[in-house]
Amino acid sequence: MIHTVNKSPFERNSLDSCLRLSIKGAPILFLEDGVLAVTSGTSISDKVANAQRDHPIFVLGPDLQARGIAEGDVAEGITIIDYGEFVDLVVEHGTVQSWL
Repeated sequence: MIHTVNKSPFERNSLDSCLRLSIKGAPILFLEDGVLAVTSGTSISDKVANAQRDHPIFVLGPDLQARGIAEGDVAEGITIIDYGEFVDLVVEHGTVQSWL
């Protein structure tokens, strides 16, 4: 299963719910306003860095661009993907759990 977080962690608790309930090893993809979670130097940065110990973390590049976030502002270890790679992840993992 792949988990998607599309809400800003500064406005909703979607990320917290995802991290609390997802199983170790399940990938997490940030998209839409959820991409704000993967920027360096925020109050959420440590939470995302800790999550990388248990989960591969991805972010949708076009959503970063749409919000004016440069790839260089993304925390270390986060994989930036495009729409085709997003589809590949869904196909590979079969089920998507969206955290709203």
